Amino acid sequence: MQQFKIGEVAKMTGLSVDTLRYYEKCGLLQNIHRNGAGVRLYDEQDISSLRFIQRAQRMNFSLAEIRDLLQMRKDPQHVRNEVRQLTRQKLEAIEAHLQELSTLRNELQLLLNLCQSSAGGCPIIDGIDAKD
Repeated sequence: MQQFKIGEVAKMTGLSVDTLRYYEKCGLLQNIHRNGAGVRLYDEQDISSLRFIQRAQRMNFSLAEIRDLLQMRKDPQHVRNEVRQLTRQKLEAIEAHLQELSTLRNELQLLLNLCQSSAGGCPIIDGIDAKD
């Protein structure tokens, strides 16, 4: 089985060496093999876990949630309901965030329109300065 040093893994994944060390320290990556000199050696399974972590982060899962997902990944048939629930909660949070962003976009567009039609003052500053 091929093994890779931490610098090689950093280049392969686009993660920094510090991030790789942090993932090990916080328990996302476990049992990273070390040679006699103490150099970390990553195998294909470790690389797979790192890619899993990266994809989960892009889906907005927290590191704590990713730690749970990595554990669930070991026996997916027995944790389907838990994974489904976690994913449902993440989707609901993202949908709420999208709604907030849509409201913000509309508000900013309104302020821009007011600014373009205003002869004096600054409706953008006035709008930001307004009390709710």
